[in-house]
Amino acid sequence: MSKPPLGSCYCTKGEAKNLPTYPGPNKMRDCYCTVNLDQEEVFRTKIVEKSLCPFYGEDFYCEIPRTFRHLSFYIFDRDVFRRDSIIGKVAIQKEDLQKYHNRDTWFQLQHVDADSEVQGKVHLELRLSEVITDTGVVCHKLATRVLECQGLPIVNGQCDPYATVTLAGPSRSEAKKTKVKKKTNNPHFDEVFYFEVTRPSSYNKKSHFDIEDVDEVDKMEIRVDLWNASNLKFGDEFLGELRLPLKFLRQSSSYEAWYFLQPRDNGNKSLKPDDLGSLRLNVVYTEDHVFSSDYYSPLRDVLLKSADVEPVSASAAHILGEVCREKQEAAIPLVRLFLHYGRIVPFISAIANAEVKRTQDPNTIFRGNSLTSKCIDETMKLAGMHYLQVTLKPIIDEICQVHKPCEIDPVKLKDGENLENNRENLRQYVDRIFTVITKSGVSCPTVMCDIFFSLRESAAKRFQGDPDVRYTAVSSFIFLRFFAPAILSPNLFQLTPHHPDPQTSRTLTLISKTIQTLGSLSKSKSANFKESYMATFYDYFNEQKYADAVKNFLDLISSSGRRDHKSIEQPILLKEGFMIKRAQGRKRFGMKNFKKRWFRLTNHEFTYQKSKGDHPLCSIPIENILAVERLEEESFKMKNMFQVIQPERRVLYIQANNCVEAKDWIDILTKVSQCNKKRLTVYHPSAYLNGHWLCCKATADNTPGCTPCTGGLPANIQLDIDGDRETERIYSLFNLYMPKLEKMQEACGSKSVYDGPEEEEYSTFIIDDPKETYKTLKLIIEGVATLEQEHAQYKRDKFKKTKYGSQEHPIGDKSFQTYIRQQSEISAHSI
Repeated sequence: MSKPPLGSCYCTKGEAKNLPTYPGPNKMRDCYCTVNLDQEEVFRTKIVEKSLCPFYGEDFYCEIPRTFRHLSFYIFDRDVFRRDSIIGKVAIQKEDLQKYHNRDTWFQLQHVDADSEVQGKVHLELRLSEVITDTGVVCHKLATRVLECQGLPIVNGQCDPYATVTLAGPSRSEAKKTKVKKKTNNPHFDEVFYFEVTRPSSYNKKSHFDIEDVDEVDKMEIRVDLWNASNLKFGDEFLGELRLPLKFLRQSSSYEAWYFLQPRDNGNKSLKPDDLGSLRLNVVYTEDHVFSSDYYSPLRDVLLKSADVEPVSASAAHILGEVCREKQEAAIPLVRLFLHYGRIVPFISAIANAEVKRTQDPNTIFRGNSLTSKCIDETMKLAGMHYLQVTLKPIIDEICQVHKPCEIDPVKLKDGENLENNRENLRQYVDRIFTVITKSGVSCPTVMCDIFFSLRESAAKRFQGDPDVRYTAVSSFIFLRFFAPAILSPNLFQLTPHHPDPQTSRTLTLISKTIQTLGSLSKSKSANFKESYMATFYDYFNEQKYADAVKNFLDLISSSGRRDHKSIEQPILLKEGFMIKRAQGRKRFGMKNFKKRWFRLTNHEFTYQKSKGDHPLCSIPIENILAVERLEEESFKMKNMFQVIQPERRVLYIQANNCVEAKDWIDILTKVSQCNKKRLTVYHPSAYLNGHWLCCKATADNTPGCTPCTGGLPANIQLDIDGDRETERIYSLFNLYMPKLEKMQEACGSKSVYDGPEEEEYSTFIIDDPKETYKTLKLIIEGVATLEQEHAQYKRDKFKKTKYGSQEHPIGDKSFQTYIRQQSEISAHSI
């Protein structure tokens, strides 16, 4: 038994170079980059101004909630009228992602046009029949049935598709057309078209063939083109095509299959591939096949015992950090796994304590990119997101909206700006942010406080002669790696929906630098700044009250046994943004139309209003959210919809901007409502329209649901984490780095580890106790081997059951073709 495959993507957009010059006197461009699943945008970088070699350096991580064919990256140019034009794109086929896995690669930008932008698939049935006439002559007729399409692109906010079916030969072409299906990118046509392929010689109507040899069939093809019916004067937009030679029907008179749509050759062969410049990317894509929980017990058990292993360097989790190329690779699944099972604090305490013991200088404590620091970073990112929202979001929103001038570098001052006024504006912002941070100790998540308590105790015990180390051990995380980065890049911490504009970004950079220095408690503050204007500005804060406030704050968040402050908890803003909602029909004769609204979710209520800041038009208390589920697209012919089910079967239908946004909203709404006592166990996956439920056809609007709810999250965990999926990812990493595990085993067994000096080839590993480490490695390798056998069996079974041309693997699916070839080679080899 396995769970549905789910992919995840982590990519770093480094930089672009040699972009074509802008056709004007300036030559420079203002560029940004988007990440797309096929043609659906899921992420956008900041705009880099006045450059033909823009540097982005931004990371993007997302769970991929649907199938896709291409992971695409588009470079856009924003001109003076704030219009966006595409410069070029990089489109990586899903099956090619492993070629570039986790390594920097320069990709040539390709031209973008309607003929190359293709996604989706079509379901066809073809039947070639022989008909014998009265005179005994055989002629051929072809029936082409266009059943349906899936996953067509949305063009200019709409998709009104239709198909043309053409029978073409060396000297003839005959075309027919389906009806237009309005407002859907998953149209059901189910139309049949008949063509006369060959005719008897007595048939000689003008403009038709007089006679055709049966071999003529081999030279003919059936072509299916998908179009979007456009209201624009430029004509209908091409969505993709399919060309099938009729000769393959000679072996089988009837053929039915799914096909991937293909791009059309538009003849632009003269364009050089390097005309548009190139883009540097580092893409890590994983796709997991997750089994049921019992399959993972041996590996999961050895991982969860990591905190109790003495020394911790002999534990499975620590070993994973040793063999992975990047510590971050190991930290992400480890933190999620330990959080899920409530073991994160003892694990981080154990590895932090070991790292502190190895540290020689208190000034360098937790400064490196160790497994400890990466795990704490990841924990803060997951557990502290709400904390950042309540602490920083209000003032960052104000900074983004008001645009007060805060530039204090005399060289960068704009005309008309006053240096002293700018300094005062910046000082006020820093003061306010510093105050909200240092007074927020009561809101700091318990799991973070428990980790900070452990760090403080380890550091104080190790460096007893340094009275400040108990503070610097904690401030190096809470200020340096949590608050300062969130101020610098608020969009990456979900504090703003998009990148701030360049002026705001500069203001946030100056604030972040100052806050980072204030929190560091270093002896010589001014020496921290390379720029003299920053050192001068910092003189405003060279007072003891600031150092005292930092110490009081650090004392509070790193003390154990804190009281439960839920009784005085203020509403925490969790997520907000524009979406489209359908009227709920609260008025008896009201129209149930769709409208764009600003949605706002706190840990107290879910509201929407006409615009941001307006009075709420509707407020749903969290305790009234009984289920949050996806809505089938066919309900309203709209993508990315979900439903919020309330008491008395009232349902709010909402459309998000894209599939990633829809998943985010569903996840966070489910999380905040998961403890509601009256949560539903069943729901209707479709809407109630025209007097009945579309899914089960029940006529009463209060009929109980027909499908089990998918909520089922652990009530004591704030995060939607699948422990089995994280264990599967850890297995994949161990499997990937198996040569290093075996090398580590050799190092444990080598006499050089026990007696003599270390051999150079083994010196990259931390091995404090060879015997314990060897025992753990043995368990890991056995667990990985068992899971590898299960995966191999799963693939063999899937190979036997899956049909090429099915809905899951349409014809044109290159990854499945490669898989078939590999399985055939394996089978031949075993024979």
